[in-house]
Amino acid sequence: MAAPSVQAYLHAHETKPLLRFITCGSVDDGKSTLIGRLLYDAKRLFDDQLATLEADSLRHGTQNEKLDFALLVDGLAAEREQGITIDVAYRFFDTDSAKFIVADCPGHEQYTRNMATGASTARLAVVLIDARKGVLTQTRRHSYICSLLGIDHVVLAVNKMDLVDFDRSVFERIVADYLFLADQLGIARVTHIPMSGLDGDNVTEPSLNTPWYEGPTLLAALEAAAAEQGEAPDGAFRLPVQWVCRPDQHFRGFAGPLLGGPLAVGDAVVALPSGRRSTVAGLRVGTEPVERAMAGQAVVVALNDEIDVSRGDVLAAANDPPEVSDQFGVHLLWMDAEPLKVGRNYWVQTGTNRVGGRVSEIKHQIDVNTQDHLAARELSLNAVARVDLELDRDVPFEPYARNRDLGSFVLIDRQTNATVGAGVIDFALRRAQNVHWQAVDVNQAVRARQKGQVPKCVWLTGLSGSGKSTIANLAEKKLLAMGHHTYLLDGDNVRHGLNRDLGFTETDRIENIRRVGEVARLMTDAGLIVLVSFIAPYRSERRMVRERFADGEFIEVFVDTPLAVCEERDVKGLYAKARAGEIPNFTGISAPYEVPEQAEMVLKTVEASAEELAEALVSVILGDGGEGGIRTLDEATNPILP
Repeated sequence: MAAPSVQAYLHAHETKPLLRFITCGSVDDGKSTLIGRLLYDAKRLFDDQLATLEADSLRHGTQNEKLDFALLVDGLAAEREQGITIDVAYRFFDTDSAKFIVADCPGHEQYTRNMATGASTARLAVVLIDARKGVLTQTRRHSYICSLLGIDHVVLAVNKMDLVDFDRSVFERIVADYLFLADQLGIARVTHIPMSGLDGDNVTEPSLNTPWYEGPTLLAALEAAAAEQGEAPDGAFRLPVQWVCRPDQHFRGFAGPLLGGPLAVGDAVVALPSGRRSTVAGLRVGTEPVERAMAGQAVVVALNDEIDVSRGDVLAAANDPPEVSDQFGVHLLWMDAEPLKVGRNYWVQTGTNRVGGRVSEIKHQIDVNTQDHLAARELSLNAVARVDLELDRDVPFEPYARNRDLGSFVLIDRQTNATVGAGVIDFALRRAQNVHWQAVDVNQAVRARQKGQVPKCVWLTGLSGSGKSTIANLAEKKLLAMGHHTYLLDGDNVRHGLNRDLGFTETDRIENIRRVGEVARLMTDAGLIVLVSFIAPYRSERRMVRERFADGEFIEVFVDTPLAVCEERDVKGLYAKARAGEIPNFTGISAPYEVPEQAEMVLKTVEASAEELAEALVSVILGDGGEGGIRTLDEATNPILP
């Protein structure tokens, strides 16, 4: 019989299916021991097979292929040595029929977010249970997160069976308990195996200690799952556009991973969210032109029509496109020590899209130990909740259960760029599907022309008692005397009507600013010069409001008055009450005020009169143009007074 070719073996290795899986469970259930045994035994079996192949190759005079064999082994060793990522330990190993990446997730409750990180890319979970302890709270927590993140196949490793004398009844009782939990969580497949990680029972080879068990070993179960994962994804194609490229002057294409498929030259496509349609003019995989591409390949697509497509868009099958929306019902895992605040603005990264967004409502928090629904106004570290998510614009999506790539997202802090949350999309909110933007013929430009002015939102921010309302009132009187159309939104006045339902917690303050920002935007759209006098203590919320306006339309004015001076003025007696503990969450005393970092104007009230500062403010609003000439903001200076 002819010896197997090393080159053929290398080719088989390159095309072996890959399975990403996680190991999880309670502390001291034996994860590290089991992984160590699995890696050791898998490596031993793999090395024995390679040694046999090398010996056969030498015996048949194929020494020239030995160099490739050495490179293969070195490459695998280098992979294994990559070690630890930021929060999850990853290990790499091979068998003769499959390749594996295993994420060893920590078992402690405070590392729930780390476990979710590992599960987010896994297709299977090995859930360990100590045979002496049975199903524990952490078993339930990890299983819930697996279910949430779309892992529908669990290998239940009932470990340390040697410590219960391989008692079949113990094993079957634990399996029954876990199957009941899996049914509650919607986990479709559970492969249950009795084993001992320490001694290797049923890890890579059947154990003589469990003659009553006829199922697969752990390694055999993993290899079978890898073979299943090697099958091409189902469904019509989707191509999240990662970049627009032009490899040569005759080819302008859109590059990204092909999800679903196949895709062929001539296929009809739709670009989302725009909805523009075209057909495929050309395809490339790498630098090679192809007539057809399969799911899982990275491709470059050229279209027959010059339609507007950019990074973050999705090319999809015209006859079966995904949905588009800007409001979603989602499950969110909060991953930051600073609690989530309803209404606070974050970056939302979904696929190749990065858009502004916020949690508009917490429907309920989920006790991941019992799956009970709990009321919540904010989310702390490792909390899981069902929330409503609003984005600044439409994005293509599919429910996570159908498409992991288009149905998942992360929240990013806009100041630190830290990832603070991760979630999965369940569905689009019906109100988003039923409400559409109505085009009108009378727009802002027409209204502004009628009034003979450039609309602006002038936001005065500063401590209570800093002089914001006084300066804003004087500035409005001067603008009216010059014939301009204005409106003044004052913080105290608005709380008597529009925002009378809001208190002074951080969450309520965020909603307070969001509402006023929307009112100011509508008034600016009406062609008015809007002066807003609000403390607005948080930079993130002021940035959120700014981003609702066009460039040059928003002027942030910091009314800079020292806290001691504000307390001396204390016209309303608020500081005295705050110092006495009668007013909680009072800005500057028991709640923070974040000084603007890039305000267009800073007014120092201790060094100039309110009248002088109002005059300077009007000059900036009008661009130093007086009554007749109004310049845009970028034509004006940004004075810091005095």
